[in-house]
Amino acid sequence: MSPRTPAALVRDLINRGIHDNRLLEAFSQIRRADFVPEEFVNEAYLDEPISIGHAQVTTQPSLVASMVQALRLTGAEKILEIGTGFGFQTAILSRLCQQVFSIERLAALAMTAESNLRKAGIQNAKVVVGDGTLGLPEHAPFDAIIVSAAAPKVPQPLVDQLKEGGRLVQPIGPGGAETVMGFQKLQGTLVEKEDITGAYFVPLLGAFGVRKT
Repeated sequence: MSPRTPAALVRDLINRGIHDNRLLEAFSQIRRADFVPEEFVNEAYLDEPISIGHAQVTTQPSLVASMVQALRLTGAEKILEIGTGFGFQTAILSRLCQQVFSIERLAALAMTAESNLRKAGIQNAKVVVGDGTLGLPEHAPFDAIIVSAAAPKVPQPLVDQLKEGGRLVQPIGPGGAETVMGFQKLQGTLVEKEDITGAYFVPLLGAFGVRKT
């Protein structure tokens, strides 16, 4: 059987209800094969998570698409991403907004993601090593925030760093079985706007997340 292609993955996304044409175009243009370990290249265009070491996996492409679609991006935004991994979602975001800042707590993953992004010719994304629950106050406020790890609630620093009217997407739960929620900041507080999907994410570790025991 011949390897699957980006076009096959895009068809999967359409079948799962993804309708944002700019988002589908980004998935057709960004080669997921460039953002997975070499031994998993042949699996890159399956709609499945892929192990990237360090007890981490990539987010399933259709889940990436559902979460990003919920941000309702127009192209002019400055975005904060929590959890870079190998940089695939970062790359997708880079095609849909003006600038992406991505925080990865594991330096080895951050280094790989930065390399992958540069090899792909992406210039409007910056990867920072740190505690994602603290955000990046020096670059705030952000038009949108996307969190690729689970916590029982949204970290307060992220709420503070989101612009009024901005959207935030995060899996809400302890990690392992949660609901991905879409929020909007209205009159200074987060308001639940959308129950996006059930999912399984690693815990959001950090000062305002799930603390290591």
